[in-house]
Amino acid sequence: MKLLRPRSLRIALYGCLIIFVFITSMSMAADQELILGLWHTPDKDSKIEIFICGDYYCGRIAWLQEPDYPPDDKGGMAGKPQIDRNNPDPHLRTRPLINLNILEGFIYMGDNLWAKGNIYNPEDGQFYKGKMKLATPSRLEVRGFIGISLFGGTSVWTRESIKDKN
Repeated sequence: MKLLRPRSLRIALYGCLIIFVFITSMSMAADQELILGLWHTPDKDSKIEIFICGDYYCGRIAWLQEPDYPPDDKGGMAGKPQIDRNNPDPHLRTRPLINLNILEGFIYMGDNLWAKGNIYNPEDGQFYKGKMKLATPSRLEVRGFIGISLFGGTSVWTRESIKDKN
């Protein structure tokens, strides 16, 4: 039986280390992409598409159950497409809600957690710090907060299924 010389042993160990790092990084890349796709908000009145934007994860309003204002709209917009009218910046109030980015800057932290991002709420025109936890493959817990996570609220989004598309 021939023993490995120290140099050969080092090469073998470095090779194993490189393979381990490669496999681990591939697994982590697959995990962080689990969040991508269409998600229903709790009332199922909108769908948010989560996608990769540069080095971050972002989300946009992809669908609204009622894309137009109702006939009794108090803002005089009856029948017109919904816009970002509650935005504090008057120049942004004419942006359509469809395709509006509401999630930005999220980073995958490991363990099915995306954090350090911001959530825009078009209902009140405010930005909140945010984090998202993939509780199951079809359940996403989205938490928006001011300052620390303790002061905020969580909503549970469900992944759009094939059945939902029909």
